[in-house]
Amino acid sequence: MAKAVALGIAASAFFAFTFVLNRQMNVAGGSWIWSASLRYAFMLPILAAITIARKELPKVLAEIARKPLQWLLWSMVGFGLFYSALCLASTFGPSWLIAATWQITIIAGALLSPLFLDKAPAKSGVAKVRHRVPRRALLMSSVILVGIAMLQLQETKRIPPRDTLIGIGLVIVAAFSYPLGNRKMMELCENRLSAIQRVFGMTMCSMPFWILLGAVGICRRRPPSEAQLFQSFLVAVFSGIVATVLFFKATDMVSSRIHSLAVIESTQAGELVFTLLGGVLVFGDLAPSPVGFAGLALVVLGMVANSLSGS
Repeated sequence: MAKAVALGIAASAFFAFTFVLNRQMNVAGGSWIWSASLRYAFMLPILAAITIARKELPKVLAEIARKPLQWLLWSMVGFGLFYSALCLASTFGPSWLIAATWQITIIAGALLSPLFLDKAPAKSGVAKVRHRVPRRALLMSSVILVGIAMLQLQETKRIPPRDTLIGIGLVIVAAFSYPLGNRKMMELCENRLSAIQRVFGMTMCSMPFWILLGAVGICRRRPPSEAQLFQSFLVAVFSGIVATVLFFKATDMVSSRIHSLAVIESTQAGELVFTLLGGVLVFGDLAPSPVGFAGLALVVLGMVANSLSGS
């Protein structure tokens, strides 16, 4: 469990690149459409090269061929819907605020538990039992939710209420889409694929979504700048590949224990600390107010409490 938590925290550091660089691309006038679609366009050839070099391509393709429609659906939910909503949300506030609101995914992960089944011994052999909402993890995660509420209430003084509501709504969509897509794919693969194989398969199956979104960007006649291309490449490598593989590896290690899975998902709160450091100290984002820092402290406290409760 300790190793899985460490991997989750390491992933959160690399995920922070998403929030900081997406915000910088928006401030520089780049379209969120390219921030979203270019990440996965860059990820696909890199992951394909790794998969081919390791002679694992036939295995991934065979797994997709087993249930192609489900692969397409959950890949477009877990990658497409998640990341497009998150990129659009980054236009409505500083990077650390979006990162803080994103921690709603911890609550989402716990609330989604009843949608999944687990195998349990029964008189007739093996029965499938529906998971229950992990109440202890949900209680610990509620501390994070209070911190997020404090942040949002404080930031309404700086950001128009309409923008705040739209930003929150988009992040909620992303927060439920990511764990839903990830867990559905874990359930579908049943540990037959490694983390990097699953990321490659999902990236490939989400391509119809990104091609369609890219077509919208072309129709709007707003091509990406060289700076946005480079920053999107950095997001693809650090957040899309390194962070996602680390996080998927951590969730794979505890996939059979629903409470531990919720704890690993809670390590994403570490993104907030790294995003704050990067956004404020490096790129000059507005720093949180004293009330905001109190809210941030609650978010981090909730993350630590969640991790300790599962250790």
